[in-house]
Amino acid sequence: MLQEFSEENIEPLATGAWILGTGGGGNPYISTLNLRRLYAEGRRVQVMDPMALDDDDMVAVVSKMGAPLVGQERLSDPVHLARAVEVMEDYLGKPFRAIMSVEIGGSNALSSFLAAAMLGRPVVNADAMGRAYPEAQMTSFAIGNLPMYPLSLVDVRDNEVIVTKAASWKWMERISRKVCTEVGSTAATCKAPRTGREVKDWGIHYTITKATELGRTVIEARARHDDPVKAVLNHEGGKQLFRGKVIDVARETTGGFLRGRTVIEGIDADKGARMELAFQNEWAVAFRDGDPVAMTPDLLCLLDTISGSAIGTESVRYGQRVTVVALPAPELLTSPAGIAAVGPRAFGYDIDFRSVFA
Repeated sequence: MLQEFSEENIEPLATGAWILGTGGGGNPYISTLNLRRLYAEGRRVQVMDPMALDDDDMVAVVSKMGAPLVGQERLSDPVHLARAVEVMEDYLGKPFRAIMSVEIGGSNALSSFLAAAMLGRPVVNADAMGRAYPEAQMTSFAIGNLPMYPLSLVDVRDNEVIVTKAASWKWMERISRKVCTEVGSTAATCKAPRTGREVKDWGIHYTITKATELGRTVIEARARHDDPVKAVLNHEGGKQLFRGKVIDVARETTGGFLRGRTVIEGIDADKGARMELAFQNEWAVAFRDGDPVAMTPDLLCLLDTISGSAIGTESVRYGQRVTVVALPAPELLTSPAGIAAVGPRAFGYDIDFRSVFA
């Protein structure tokens, strides 16, 4: 039911979650340092099997919200994530049994751990995306048409906001994003509370285990001086799409998101070709010589060719030697309802979804 999450698992979780973040979710470096500090203070986190939840258990769903680039400039504090949970408990008038992350991607994979370490609650081995996505309606709970409110939001200036009701998932996204933008495009949030039954029915299960095992695979490949990118592909059943050097990056923080594109000039087998990756916090569509060749909900990941480390949309830069890979998406995301919520048209691209794994 409950299993202690050892300190030795922190680095593998962060490494794997950064890859599953598909360019977003925030660089996990600072969150990793925060979690190690909490462990050094004697705090510990237990991981809970989602199937061990009682149907009427209440689960807090937490995340940091905002633009990844801002998250590098204004460092987050575990206190704010914990406070977002406490604000929601005060509003509901009942305690949460456990905490889970809204996404397993990047720094947000550790958000539940930071809140749990502060509050002494277990973390559910699940999330609502199986990766990272930028908007509230892009979750498994939204695909399941579950309630989208209330939501609590806390910032570093001691502002605390509760959205008590919203007309739809997209309205919840618009309202909460506007608040987040006003407080500096970064905040801690506790999303709509979920019951144990809802987590069991609509969560993406065992993603903490998935991220940790993926990260450990990369770390072990480096130690053996094996190709860590190949290790990622073999472990996840992924496909290599392109290898090259970054020659152009255009990005801007607007509307609470980081948007832009990255252009890669091919080398080795891809010499003479170019790949452009378009992003909204996360990598969304890959164009090879102008033609769309891979797209969400397949996981598009940009990896450092030598180390196998993920490269985020906020940290990609000119001259990096990179490999673009695709990893399979959770089955729910490739269903008709999933494609409507997170497919290319959800990001404004008039493209029919075609999986590289079809």
